[in-house]
Amino acid sequence: MRDIDSIEAQQEGQGFQFPGEFEITAMGNASADLKSRVPQILEGIGLHVLHETVKHRNSREGNFISVTVSFRCDTREQYDLAHSTLRADPDIRYTL
Repeated sequence: MRDIDSIEAQQEGQGFQFPGEFEITAMGNASADLKSRVPQILEGIGLHVLHETVKHRNSREGNFISVTVSFRCDTREQYDLAHSTLRADPDIRYTL
């Protein structure tokens, strides 16, 4: 298996390009107010959150929620930090 950092776009203009706008989805406990916390967490690590893009969806039984938000970042390290910081929150189960 290849390291993710060694993967390059097959054609110019495809794949991750920095700086850029990216979307992240965090899924977790519905009772944890993730609609407001996810953008706050991302801003807390210095990312520019596009608040008008925040979307959420509750699970069928209402126990979980997914929150999707777009943000701007300058480097791959910032992008990876967004995922790892959200995943470190005890109320967030995983990110996409």
